Amino acid sequence: MNENQMAAGLLKSMAHRNWRSWEAQRKSQPLALFQRAARTVPAYKHFLQTTGIDPSKITTFEDFQNVPPISKQNYLTQYPLNELAWGGSLDRPLVFTSTSGSTGNPFYFPRSGTLDWQGSLIHEMFLRNNPDNRKGPVLVLVCFGMGVWIGGLITYRGFEIAANRANLPISILTPGINKAEIYSALKRLAPHFAQTILVGYPPFLKDVVDNAAHHDIDIKNLRLRFSCAAEAFTEGFRDYLTRAAGSADPCLDTMNIYGSADIGAMAYETPLSISIRRFACADSSNRLFESVFGKIAKTPTLAQYNPQFITFEASAGELLITGDNAIPLVRYAIGDHGGAISFGEMTNHLVASGTSMHDMATPSWPNTSLAKLPFVYVYERADFSTTLYGLQVYPEHIRDALLCPSISHLTTGRFCMSTRFDDAQDQYLEINLEARPSAVVDAVDQQKIRQVVVAALERLNSEFRELLRFVGPRAWPRFVIWPADDPKYFRPGSKQVWSAK
Repeated sequence: MNENQMAAGLLKSMAHRNWRSWEAQRKSQPLALFQRAARTVPAYKHFLQTTGIDPSKITTFEDFQNVPPISKQNYLTQYPLNELAWGGSLDRPLVFTSTSGSTGNPFYFPRSGTLDWQGSLIHEMFLRNNPDNRKGPVLVLVCFGMGVWIGGLITYRGFEIAANRANLPISILTPGINKAEIYSALKRLAPHFAQTILVGYPPFLKDVVDNAAHHDIDIKNLRLRFSCAAEAFTEGFRDYLTRAAGSADPCLDTMNIYGSADIGAMAYETPLSISIRRFACADSSNRLFESVFGKIAKTPTLAQYNPQFITFEASAGELLITGDNAIPLVRYAIGDHGGAISFGEMTNHLVASGTSMHDMATPSWPNTSLAKLPFVYVYERADFSTTLYGLQVYPEHIRDALLCPSISHLTTGRFCMSTRFDDAQDQYLEINLEARPSAVVDAVDQQKIRQVVVAALERLNSEFRELLRFVGPRAWPRFVIWPADDPKYFRPGSKQVWSAK
């Protein structure tokens, strides 16, 4: 069976395969990968010996869950790169990409074309989840940085493979983070296409949309869709983007991919997962939200994944992944927090909250958007928040506040927050904001921003609400306004650091 036939078979199974079959594969696939890695990967063979694990005794998924997790610290950085690879060799065609280094030193991960091919299935499904059955050619603008990071390269290859395999009328341009080239393409190329897909880092795509009018571009005439990665965003952010673009269906017109340099596109939002998340976030009783995600103050990304390629587990709230790459990863602690939920478990959560899986779907959606795949949810790492008087302040609450129409024209929505101390050694929250290129943010504007942000924190963060009751104005954030693209906090082309330690 060639790759085109495999892809066609997999896409067909998305619509018809039952969830128990996927769940069985979720348990069998990692066990087979573990046994193969234990035999043929020198580093992993040594790791198991030093941790006292006899591979011959790991015969069930329950046994597998007793295998010690690996991480960058205890595994990847402890062995020569070639010993981490299959057969102890890098002697094969590989592409290297680097981690961002946002939580430590960068690590260079090799990958074969298999991960690009797997990613192409995600992009093909997004292309086929076409609102209003929109016909005609599609323009894809890849707006990730095209350097050593994985996002731009794997996205380009994924769309290219999908287009060639399915003979889809897809045209691809890779302007990267060059806004002048992006606006030129939106102005001169996009009007010739039935739809344009903007692919990139969520805050960057918001910048592109927000400033299009300054380049005489009417975004709503371009039939935009959005594919994002690298960061979670809220439903308020999704609504902001799709409203600006005049989108017909936020569940079909947007997708957020949960990916990494470690092992490519691991999971992805589907119309179904988006609909469930939107329902959970809109439920004033919080019954479904807490049933699925637990009692957390963040809004996780909810995605689905194909267990033929990867398996997720959760241990004490930390995600573990098992999947094949040039460097196979077995029970790998990637550093993200979240949980794994089978399709059956998600169905039960919905029923217990008074709704059903059927209620989450729209009849016009294509069958591939309703795959009975397992779910994974992931939220930002603890090091992406900061503390104030011992409580956690999360970036997403401030991001949502900055989308408020009364202040959204003043800033780009990007910021960096940190805990500071004044001369009296009183703690306060400093928020560095990036002004829009055409905005002049004066003292009155800052007061307005503060009122909106404080109101949002008071509404969304119960600990902040209690702190405000006790210390009053000392809990108010202090704002520092920076010009657009200032290199201190808003260096162009880099991943936004939302909190500084």
